[in-house]
Amino acid sequence: MSGRLVLGGAPLGQSGDVGPRLRAAMASADVLACEDTRRLHRLATDLEVTLSGRVVTFHESVERARLPGLLAALSSGATVLLLTDAGMPSVSDPGYTLVRAAVEAGIEVTSVPGPSAVTTALALSGLPVDRFCFEGFLPRKGGERRSRFAGLADERRTMVFFESPHRLADALADAAGVLGDDRPAAVCRELTKTHEEIRRGGLAELAAWAAEGVRGEITLVVAGAPERAVELTPAELAADVAAEEASGATRKDAIRAVVQRTGLPRRTVYDAVVAAKGT
Repeated sequence: MSGRLVLGGAPLGQSGDVGPRLRAAMASADVLACEDTRRLHRLATDLEVTLSGRVVTFHESVERARLPGLLAALSSGATVLLLTDAGMPSVSDPGYTLVRAAVEAGIEVTSVPGPSAVTTALALSGLPVDRFCFEGFLPRKGGERRSRFAGLADERRTMVFFESPHRLADALADAAGVLGDDRPAAVCRELTKTHEEIRRGGLAELAAWAAEGVRGEITLVVAGAPERAVELTPAELAADVAAEEASGATRKDAIRAVVQRTGLPRRTVYDAVVAAKGT
């Protein structure tokens, strides 16, 4: 008889968010696979749980190497509890490979659901949450990051990203350049922790704030593209920008006005202006 793989939702910051089911799962599991054994033992101490099972590391660098041993334990009837440092396993954290392997081996996979930075940030963002997409971590390099945003320029759903604090300002600046300075967004920092902070505003405004330095775990929520009222040709877009400039706006403000009015990416409007100048 095979065992069970249990995915446990670890607290984002406050151990008090953990319910009795996770406490029981931690106490009874035959094997506990976790990202950081020190964090696991600290959580167990905070929850006053005695771990009776074998504890093994399961982080990105050892994930595939641990699969055979964990599958063997599951196949022999053991209950394996998988925990990440925070939130649900597999959501931009280790877990997918083990879940996939267990499913393919016919082993039961279940969960003790818990906190998720994705849904928590969405709920706190003040942005529409009836439809959303999760994009995980953004690329580290600027060019690749801007390409990612460009590919999402027409995405109508609210978007959720994870980002490191030292790349946040650049990521927000890149997003503003592609999606528009005034695209609504929210930076959710240190969710559920003592210094939790939610900053809401346009992308350019948030980029200026982040340039001063940000610390902690970051979840970024960005509004989806607005519905386009009309479809305009590049020539028509350039003419709209020219009309804004004729009324006294700077080129930058004129482009921004057209972006806001049409819902088109800033790059689309800018390219139309450049093309018009070249004709």
